Amino acid sequence: MDPTFIIAFAALGAFVGFAAGLLGIGGGMILVPFLNFLLPMLGVPPLIAVHAAIATAMTTIIFTSVSSMRAHHAHGAIRWDVVKLMVPGLLIGGLLSGGAVFAHINGLVLAIIFALFVVYSAIKMFRNSPPPVGGALPKPWVVTAFGGLIGFISGLLGAGGGFLSVPFMVRSHIPMKKAIATSAALGFFIAVANGIGYVLSGSEYTSIEAGMLGYVYWPALIVLTAMSMLTAPLGAKLAHRLPVVVLKRIFASMLLVLAIQMLIETIRVHWFM
Repeated sequence: MDPTFIIAFAALGAFVGFAAGLLGIGGGMILVPFLNFLLPMLGVPPLIAVHAAIATAMTTIIFTSVSSMRAHHAHGAIRWDVVKLMVPGLLIGGLLSGGAVFAHINGLVLAIIFALFVVYSAIKMFRNSPPPVGGALPKPWVVTAFGGLIGFISGLLGAGGGFLSVPFMVRSHIPMKKAIATSAALGFFIAVANGIGYVLSGSEYTSIEAGMLGYVYWPALIVLTAMSMLTAPLGAKLAHRLPVVVLKRIFASMLLVLAIQMLIETIRVHWFM
């Protein structure tokens, strides 16, 4: 990979890690639009650029979630009983999404789904209101089934699932801090299942496109992961010193611009090329 792109991915990884630590958001929302722009410059076919961007962004979570999970576990904040109930569903949903459905969805449709997800997330960041607290945790089979839904939807977005799992747990009377910590653990299993799925469903590209492991562009994955794991702790430390609410709103505006740009570019590729 050209040194210019190594520097670009290193800077992007550093920014994503810092923002994730500071604002408590998943890195996929930032990574996907940038990767969709950069990967075609490295030889990734434009028609699968959205697929490669989402797959690469999701796979970084396998590694970045480990450090977060260890930190939360050290504080006893993870509800492992919830994790155990959700994991079977997460694995099935993730493998079904990344390993089967993902490859058969048009890149433009994926871009539209991602843009809608960003709009939803941006609205939540602007409002900054916690989900309402409900009753007790549902029956075990319901928790497992909901895990399947989270794994499946996350696979189409390149996200760690916190946008669904945290509100679900808070509504089930799990304190916000424990819900966030538990979501970090769930993100690891979501990423593993979908990552395996992306490699299998995109296996045709492994031998014909340099740097591709299925739909995952592994050179970018290495650089992004290394840098984001370095800067995430710094962002977490500054979270208590900076005006996070204001920063989230600024960040939400940036995400909306990136998502719109990504959608326009994808429309151009799929309709006019």
